[in-house]
Amino acid sequence: MPLKLMLVGSGKMGQAMLGGWIDEGQVRPGDVVVIDPNSENLGVATGLGCQGIASPKDIPDGFQPDVIVLAVKPQMMTDVLPTFRTIVEKGPLVISIAAGTGIARFEKALGSHAAIIRVMPNTPAAVRKGMMVCCSNDQVTPEQERHCDMLMAAIGSVFWIEDESLMDAVTGLSGSGPAYVFYMIEAMAAAGVSAGLPEDLAVKLAEGTVAGAGALASQSKETAAELRRNVTSPNGTTAAGLEVLMADDGLGPLMRKTVAAATRRSKELG
Repeated sequence: MPLKLMLVGSGKMGQAMLGGWIDEGQVRPGDVVVIDPNSENLGVATGLGCQGIASPKDIPDGFQPDVIVLAVKPQMMTDVLPTFRTIVEKGPLVISIAAGTGIARFEKALGSHAAIIRVMPNTPAAVRKGMMVCCSNDQVTPEQERHCDMLMAAIGSVFWIEDESLMDAVTGLSGSGPAYVFYMIEAMAAAGVSAGLPEDLAVKLAEGTVAGAGALASQSKETAAELRRNVTSPNGTTAAGLEVLMADDGLGPLMRKTVAAATRRSKELG
């Protein structure tokens, strides 16, 4: 039976998830209530056939969701959470995608018996290629875990961890990671222009190279290191480029600093 679902916040990630759930038949639009004060966001939700409301005060009488998905910014959680305590007391699963917001904070606001799953998705969910890492509290039932699996699998790959402290590192790597890749595309394109390529061609080459390499890495049985070695001829052009990237002050140390900085910020938000 399709789930009754309440989506709180319908920005870019909320819209990506909602579109995937509807396309994959995990929810029926008429069984979804979307809460967002932004009229443009609500327009997207109602355009998909969902019920759109601007405030929790407008939740339809008698609507009791099986799942509540909190897709608002971490800074807004303090104001948002108390308004749902009464609904949560009736037993729905609560899924949060807010970075840096720990399960204990939800339990404090919603009650110790609340079933909470914390999920860190990333933006490729918009094209059904997201990475979703999940962590639950002890109140979550096996059926509710399956509900979460089903919803998240509709927009990408799903992984589970038991140690919630790892979520900060997950956030630093995969949650923020798409932005690192987008910036790499920018940098590669700019380097191509500096080498004499027309800008439009440089951009297409950078985007296609990153997309193609990512697809090859995900589909190949070989590791990324093996794939790298396969295309690196001794004293060739690739070797010359990698000599810069793999230097002591190259991409490896820089990426460690990048992920560490995002991980620290995730901890600070919590």
